[in-house]
Amino acid sequence: MTLKTTLNRRRFLGTTAAAAGLTLATPAILRADDDFPSRNISVYIPTAEGGGADRNFRAFASVWKDKLGTDFEPGFYPGASGRVGYELYMGKAEPDAYNLIFGNMGPEVLNWAMQAPSFNIDDYLYFGRVDTDPGALFVGAESPLQSLDQIIETAKTRPLNVGTSRMAHPASIGVLSLGEATGAEFNLIPLGGGKNTVAGAVTGEVDFSVLTSGTVISAGDAVKTLLVFGENRVGAALDDAPSMNDAFGTDLPEMLSSRAFGIHQRAVDDYPERFETLTSTFAETFEDPALLESYIAARGTPEYLNYGGVDDCAAFKAAMLELGERYKPLLTGA
Repeated sequence: MTLKTTLNRRRFLGTTAAAAGLTLATPAILRADDDFPSRNISVYIPTAEGGGADRNFRAFASVWKDKLGTDFEPGFYPGASGRVGYELYMGKAEPDAYNLIFGNMGPEVLNWAMQAPSFNIDDYLYFGRVDTDPGALFVGAESPLQSLDQIIETAKTRPLNVGTSRMAHPASIGVLSLGEATGAEFNLIPLGGGKNTVAGAVTGEVDFSVLTSGTVISAGDAVKTLLVFGENRVGAALDDAPSMNDAFGTDLPEMLSSRAFGIHQRAVDDYPERFETLTSTFAETFEDPALLESYIAARGTPEYLNYGGVDDCAAFKAAMLELGERYKPLLTGA
């Protein structure tokens, strides 16, 4: 037996309306995204304009935009060690893959270990790592403390004030661990960003500072690096400073800053095609020689430029949370 359906105008209109309603009610996962991106992408940056994250972002975005076929519109939301930017992003930004966050995974994830944010930290993920940058200990070029031995011996007689960009920072953990290993006493002073942390050491506001080493390198001859909380991959650019593990026989993991792009988990779930476009073009950007040129022009350290995908970022995020829990008593007691 053959069943025959007559398609008249009324039935067609009814069927079309029902299908349209179904499309609207169906998660975006089933909708085509051939035109993505059809407008500029907003990027929330939880630190001040002109800082290391800003320079890093602009260097990368200037090349990525050609792969993606659209431009990026950064917004800067400094405050509360990065919390302000993340809270705004998670609370206000539409989870549609047109809104990203560009943060420093090291200190910003450590921040969640110190004090949980208002949102669930699993409601966002990092998907594109741009660099890995170890922390460093440095003094101003005119500082009376010009060696590690001087710092340690002085800090055994009185606590030394140490500038850091924010309390929950991998470099902060590094210097507190140095105190544990040597018996030296250090008092951490959060100075609010890389520029202020460099200035604190140069002007003598603090006895010395600890910071992401890429920013230290950018400071040039105004500072002298004495210790790296990880491998010194750049030699003379960090004054041939030794790693902490080599100098003191410790087994400290690398205290890294690592800038990366993040996105709402809901955007990944609802718009997988858009997310695939973001991740694939992000990876392609690392294959373009123009990226290295742009990175160097922005005073980036080429040895630190280092691609990482979703899995790499997830592993780093988990490691920072574990590290934060381990060193939380030191940081909160500082």
